Amino acid sequence: MGKLGERLRAFSANRWLVFVAAMWLQSMAGIGYLFGAISPVVKAALGYNQRQVAALGVAKNLGDCVGFLAGALSASLPAWGLLLIGAAHIFVGYGWLWLVVTRQAPALPLWMMCVLLFVGTNYSTYFNTASLVTCIQNFPKNRGPIVGILKAFSGLSSAVLTQLFAVMHTPDHATLVFMVAVGPSLLAIGLMFIIRPVEGHRQVRPSDKNSFMFTYTICLLLASYLVGVMLVQDFVQLSDSVVIFLTVILFILLVSPIAIPVALTLLPKTEHATEDSVLSEPLIGAASTSVEKDDQPEVVLSDVEEEEPKDIDLPQSESRQAKVVQPATMGGFGLRRPLCGENFTLMQALVNADFWLIWLSLLLGAGSGLTVIDNLGQMSQAVGFEDAHIFVSLISIWNFLGRVGGGYFSEIIVRERAYPRHIALAIAQTIMAAGHFLFAMAWPGTMYIGTFLVGLGYGAHWAVVPAAVSELFGVKHFGAMYNFLTLANPTGSLIFSGLIASNLYDYEAEKQAHHHHISALPSPRLLHNMGFLADGPLKCEGAVCFFVSSLIMTAFCVVGAGLSLAVVHRTKRVYSHLYCSVRA
Repeated sequence: MGKLGERLRAFSANRWLVFVAAMWLQSMAGIGYLFGAISPVVKAALGYNQRQVAALGVAKNLGDCVGFLAGALSASLPAWGLLLIGAAHIFVGYGWLWLVVTRQAPALPLWMMCVLLFVGTNYSTYFNTASLVTCIQNFPKNRGPIVGILKAFSGLSSAVLTQLFAVMHTPDHATLVFMVAVGPSLLAIGLMFIIRPVEGHRQVRPSDKNSFMFTYTICLLLASYLVGVMLVQDFVQLSDSVVIFLTVILFILLVSPIAIPVALTLLPKTEHATEDSVLSEPLIGAASTSVEKDDQPEVVLSDVEEEEPKDIDLPQSESRQAKVVQPATMGGFGLRRPLCGENFTLMQALVNADFWLIWLSLLLGAGSGLTVIDNLGQMSQAVGFEDAHIFVSLISIWNFLGRVGGGYFSEIIVRERAYPRHIALAIAQTIMAAGHFLFAMAWPGTMYIGTFLVGLGYGAHWAVVPAAVSELFGVKHFGAMYNFLTLANPTGSLIFSGLIASNLYDYEAEKQAHHHHISALPSPRLLHNMGFLADGPLKCEGAVCFFVSSLIMTAFCVVGAGLSLAVVHRTKRVYSHLYCSVRA
């Protein structure tokens, strides 16, 4: 019994168990992607028009991105506290929405319904903050893969819950709202004491590389499987037993990463002996408060447990390092300010040029990508596709792969080349520029290729940027900085979609309506049937609808790539110091 108890304690404190639990949690952290399936239920039950549904969508987007409170609380509350608050948010917000939709509670004014959607969707900021901060602390040497995989799994929420809803085979679509309210809440409560810091920097093993490769393999299998299932369900009417079988396979793939901590716990002692030899080397990112660690240049990433940057007399090597990172620091007035790699507060980061370069680059790249995601239905219909569902499904998969791939390849760049992670973001934004250009040209087949390129590039943003910020500005206040970064999404969407794409679309639609009105003036019934004089919004047809806006987003992606290259230039010597021992 003593040996079994020791194994169980080792299993519960394994950092890979924490990571797997965070992956499961993140698979329920992207409920915002389900709004397209929930909004018709709300619209039918409450008799809303499209403008009122759009107002709910804005509230949902704000709730998904405004995470200042979650970021601030992450510095003082444990991870289980954040998860408990997040579970309460989604249970109250979507639970009340379910009561209203099913007429068990009285209908509320539109502004109160918007508040419900904001509160309910705001849960994701708590889930994301708890998962990312905890796992970056446990895996300080693998920030790129960790962030990429966790952010990728957040895109699976809609696929998982939609598949569960399909298994239930119920005609009551309000059941989906109930599942949204209850499912993530129960999962968070079940995992909240597992997701925690466990001194993961002391658990480095030679087998970690194989463990990450196994996780990447699962991610690729999940993406391939979901693409296949979506295509089959779109074109073939499946029986209930086949749907259940497909769902079981999906959950087997989701659960399979638990094999990693189980195998590591059952490994013989020889693995632990090898681990000691690895840990005898200096660890970039390993938290330590010892005097010996303070004398090493790698301390710039030792920000997991330190309360304040230590005022010490720098040896000659560290004096050179302070000069190296000076371009990325704030000017001082007799007070020591943090250097890149140390702990920044949010306010210190907000007066740092590099932080704003990163944020603006994220706004231009992610904002243009989100514009495509939000307008993909109209874009596909404008060029002749009647059903946009296939493109919406495909771009979610490419987004998933972009997040996984962005973390993987950016980690290779910093590990093997000691080069700034933002070079991967510059490449992703160049790929997105090519995708936007293809949308503008609207050649045959470009909808598929453009969706692929923009989805990959957009997903890479959310793997590269959080990892880079945690390296350059520290982990202690990373939660607050991450939630500030997410504001780039709604800001970019407001600029690109709300101000540029929608106005240009309406302008072209009005031109087409005016042209058809003149050419077919004797037949207003015909115009009404064609959609040009319908009661709803004007309809635009042809490549011209998004031609100019796609070219504008192409240009902005090129500018974003230029800003990313500026970050690379300003921080490349910093990265060469942070990761020089890895190259050696």
